[in-house]
Amino acid sequence: MLLLFVDYVKKYYGAEYDLNCAETILYAANDRYDLNLDKKALKSVAAFGGGMGIGDVCGAITGSLAVLGIIFVEDRAHESIKIKKLSMKFFERFQSILGGKNCIELKDKFATYEERCSKIMYTAAEVLEQLIDEYK
Repeated sequence: MLLLFVDYVKKYYGAEYDLNCAETILYAANDRYDLNLDKKALKSVAAFGGGMGIGDVCGAITGSLAVLGIIFVEDRAHESIKIKKLSMKFFERFQSILGGKNCIELKDKFATYEERCSKIMYTAAEVLEQLIDEYK
């Protein structure tokens, strides 16, 4: 059975791993897309959870953009406008579904104590998978 990216996100967003939103997206992508990232690379998005720790841009977004960079940038972002277009498309689609990008505002609308930011995370996972499928 082929698992969807959201299934990997569900795995890593659970209490067993205790990851923030950005970390969850990167760990899930590492597993789903065989990115072969080492622990140091996985830790690189640790500070992006909780809207970069200050409630700003959602960690599910920043983690997703990191994944797009890993998958679609060969050496540097300036080599191609593809990553800029993919980032813009991610933001457009994510915001069209959830109505924003700010961690605090998204949590106020969609997060619950029991579910945490699950709706936000699953939306990011679906948008990210769509873009990867479309552009790979």
